[in-house]
Formats: sequence, structure tokens, C-alpha cells
Amino acid sequence: MKTLTRQAFNALCKAYCLGYGVPSVKESFSITPSVEQKLQDKIVEKSTFLKDINVITVDDLQGQNILGSVTGPVSGRTDTTVEGKERTPRDVLGLEPFEYQLHQVDSDVYMTYRTMDAWAKWPDFQARYTNNVQEQIANDREMVGWYGEQAAKDTDLETYPLMQDVLPGWMQYMRDRKPGNIISAGKKAAGEIRIGPGGDFPNLDAAVNDILQGIPKWKRKGLIVLVGDELIARERAALYEKQGDTPTEKNSINTAMAKLGGLDWETPSNFPGRGLIITSKKNLSIYVQEGSWRRHLKDKPEKNRVEDFNSRNEGYVVEDVEQFVGMEFDNVKLPNVNKAQESDPDWI
Repeated sequence: MKTLTRQAFNALCKAYCLGYGVPSVKESFSITPSVEQKLQDKIVEKSTFLKDINVITVDDLQGQNILGSVTGPVSGRTDTTVEGKERTPRDVLGLEPFEYQLHQVDSDVYMTYRTMDAWAKWPDFQARYTNNVQEQIANDREMVGWYGEQAAKDTDLETYPLMQDVLPGWMQYMRDRKPGNIISAGKKAAGEIRIGPGGDFPNLDAAVNDILQGIPKWKRKGLIVLVGDELIARERAALYEKQGDTPTEKNSINTAMAKLGGLDWETPSNFPGRGLIITSKKNLSIYVQEGSWRRHLKDKPEKNRVEDFNSRNEGYVVEDVEQFVGMEFDNVKLPNVNKAQESDPDWI
């Protein structure tokens, strides 16, 4: 490490000490709740999606969902003048108390001396490094939310490049607690959901309208369709092919794609290309245990790098499982464009 780099690294460590209120960051330390919340906010800011959902601090590793949900209508009337009749309250917060489970998540990174030497000359060295780490943690949180299936004792990024083994995400939460709301197959072929002419659903609008029926009417406020970019690209291509290529026709296509099944839609970052979910953003949560964030910066000259160890306890929660419907994205099949004109096209 060059002298200038050493000075920049020492300045970074000093700034972290002041920010975290600790005497040294070169040994493991806990982050206080107030500073922890600021750190969470900074990570959320690095994502276009996380800022729209709930990132909640909880006390325990395991417990019941924090926000809960309503079960249905509660208004009515009882004729209490009749002998033996009295008003009977309804359980508004749900008959089934769903639980959450948090697990330790490590976000350990390093920066080589070579990279540090290149960055040390810049006055925003600390901000550059901090922003990169926070942005990747935000990116990881999104990916685990969609693809996460289990919390393995030893994760393997080579085997599970989408971090399926880090934590159970929102889809897995539904598979475990309300599997009937996750469609895994249509009627055309076993283990497949075919979207396209001749399939289970002729188009995305039909698919959205169909699965929307799985959400009770009184829980349909604030819903949005989360849809993969591959499905959107195929839908838009079909409209272009059908309607033509003039400016007027293009405008009509944009109008037609403004909603899906009558609902607003968006494609979140890191969302599966063939994913299709209907829910409200505030129905999705990440729980983080208060006081669980640990950090340790270590100079590692034998590896020519500085190592930064981060860990916290967190988990994913769908607050109201009845307000979430979706499709198993791995099972969604589309017509083979090379055989789309055939009477029985391949589905891939």
C-alpha cells in the first residue's frame, strides 16, 4: 500500500470511527440502533424499489408479522332488543398469525491495494467506497427477495448465482404459507404456464386479469403488477407486429401497454424476466433485527487488500398473503418465435 493510500485508508477508518461512535473499526463492533437506522436508509436510497416497500427494524429473530392484515368486512348491525342477542366483534387483524424468521446475512467485501492506490488520489475516496458497498447490498437484497429459496448454513455463489440459498424471499414466503396463490401450471401442459396465442393465456392482459381474481375484492386497493422484462418485450413485439410501424400506431401501442389487466405495472430491478406478481408494494417487507449489525475492517497485507466484514440478521415477509398472487417464473413458457406461425408452435 502506497503512503498516500495508507493516509486515505486511515482517514476512512477515522471517519467511520466518528460516524459509528467507536474507538476503532479494526476490531469487530456493533452498530448502535440510531446509526444502524441511518445505514439502512442509505442502503435503501441506492435502490429504486426498496424505497417503496417496508424495511422494518424488529427486536426478535422470530415472531409474528408486524403490520398484519384485515380479514374482511367488519361493519353491520345487531338487533340487541331481541332476547339473547348481542353485538359480536370480528377479528379484524386475521385468523392466522403468520410468523417471520430472521437469519444472519454476511456481506463481506475486500478492496485490493491496487484499487485503493488508484482511488486514493480522489478526495471522495471514502464516499466512493461506501457507496459501492451500500449499492451492492441493496442489489443483493432485491435479488434475494425474488429468487431466495432457503437459508443454507454455507452459501455457494457458484451453484446459486442468483443467491437462492441466502434467505427465503417473498416468493418462497408465499410457497410456504399460501401456495395456492402461486400458480405453477396451466391446463395445456404439465408443469408449464403458457402465455401467448394457443396457450393458457393469449396475452399478458388475460393472465393478469385471471390471477387477479385470487385476491379478495376488499384487498385490491393499491395493487400493482410486477412483470418481467422478457414478458413485456414479447407483448410489445406482438403488438408492433399486429398494428404496424407508423407513429400513430406506435402511440396506440404505448397507450395499450399503459396498463395490464386494468392495473398499473412496472418491472423492478433484478426481477425475473418471466416473473408475474400482483400485490401492493407496501405488502412486501424486509425485517432487520435491531442491534444485529456487526462490522470489522481488517488490513490484510498477506493478500494485498483491505477486508470489510459486515453482518446483520434479516428476513423477508409478505404482510398479507391474501393480497399476493403470482406465477412460478421458471414454469412460464412463451411461443418459439421461429415457429410462431405453426398450428402447434414450440413453447420455450
